[in-house]
Amino acid sequence: MIAAVADDALTLHRLQFAITVAYHYLFPQLTMGLAPLLVAFEVLHRRTGHEAWARLSRVFGRIFALAFAMGVVTGIPLEFQFGTNWSRFSAATGGVIGQTLALEGVFAFFLESALLGVFLYGGERFGPRVRLVATAGLFVGSWLSGFFIVMTNAWMQHPVGYTVRPDGVLALTDLSALLTNPWGLRQYAHTMVGALITGCFATASICAYWLLAGRHAEEARRGLTLAVATGTVACLAAIQPTGASQAHMMSVHQPAAFAAMEGLFETRTAAPIALIGQPDMETLSLDNPIHVPAMLSFLTWKSFTAEVRGLTDFPRETWPDQVPLLYYAYHVMAGLGSIFLALMALAAVLLRRGRLFRARGVLWALMLALPFPFIANTAGWMTAELGRQPWVVHGLLRTADAHSPQVSAGNTLFTLIGFLGLYALLGLLFLFLAGREVHHGPGEAAH
Repeated sequence: MIAAVADDALTLHRLQFAITVAYHYLFPQLTMGLAPLLVAFEVLHRRTGHEAWARLSRVFGRIFALAFAMGVVTGIPLEFQFGTNWSRFSAATGGVIGQTLALEGVFAFFLESALLGVFLYGGERFGPRVRLVATAGLFVGSWLSGFFIVMTNAWMQHPVGYTVRPDGVLALTDLSALLTNPWGLRQYAHTMVGALITGCFATASICAYWLLAGRHAEEARRGLTLAVATGTVACLAAIQPTGASQAHMMSVHQPAAFAAMEGLFETRTAAPIALIGQPDMETLSLDNPIHVPAMLSFLTWKSFTAEVRGLTDFPRETWPDQVPLLYYAYHVMAGLGSIFLALMALAAVLLRRGRLFRARGVLWALMLALPFPFIANTAGWMTAELGRQPWVVHGLLRTADAHSPQVSAGNTLFTLIGFLGLYALLGLLFLFLAGREVHHGPGEAAH
């Protein structure tokens, strides 16, 4: 099987892009999640005058800068892969997705880059007001960047505002339709909430570590209070309304993918939702399922008796390529989201009662939860991308017709191995530098 994959250029193109984009997204989700918290730190410092807020802004600002730099370094290869690995996709769709990718670069990337230096080094020279403006600009820039990238992906999921020229090339006819794609607006809301959850858990985890270690108590209490309060709201929003709204869009526009991710093989009225189960593609059923009766019908159509179409209702050639992987990715995301809400809600109750800072069990849970939002967001991305297959642009361009035919499997495997080695080194470097900042804590930069 491994040898077969190594000889399949299309599979290796897909695998390389999947690995590089999944690795890259670890860093933008952190910067987009930390950005609103940095603004909150600066605003609270201005309003209260407590220097603890400014010290929190400095230490998490340096972590933001590290993640931003890693995002830039790992994002550049993705742009090149459109030409090297996916040349037919680029030729067919460049007139459309080039618009949003250019907007992302001009209005978001350069804005973030220009203001990051002011944020990091201009506070003493220009004063706290300029620092607050720079922080707000970083927030706007990072969320604008996310908007344009999500709208690019949303067009691939649900194409709008285009025409097909006689040569088969897709041309943009309505930029406003592209930027107000209903699929994209829902996907953007869910993506940003997911990033905010990552930022809140990163902040809560680090502050919990400081409290458990008996260090930086004032900053840890303030940072943990903000992270728990914001994170509880974000976890709720990830489920309702943003998650439910995105799932409804899939049930309408990608019903086969929706059925696959829910593990629903047969059309059902009062369809149950599967909490646990293992897809069996030979019998087209779930093994060992645990169901909640009629809940899928209610969540999808707001009626406990509504009909939900099963996967066998659709032609086999329209099914997602990897039904079990899609099912597991979705359930990992949804399961972790439920755990996040439970943990943040428990922490919020303890905070309300004045017991959180002494509840070592919950502090340990918050500290150890750090990697799981990254896993959940990666699983969410996999759900979206696996659900769109076998299309690279849904209903218009198949993935099998989009890759570069002149790039061999051997070349792709060679570069994939190179990426894996390089990204392993970059990951270790980031963990070392970020760990140094966390260990050093609030105050001046670690040396």
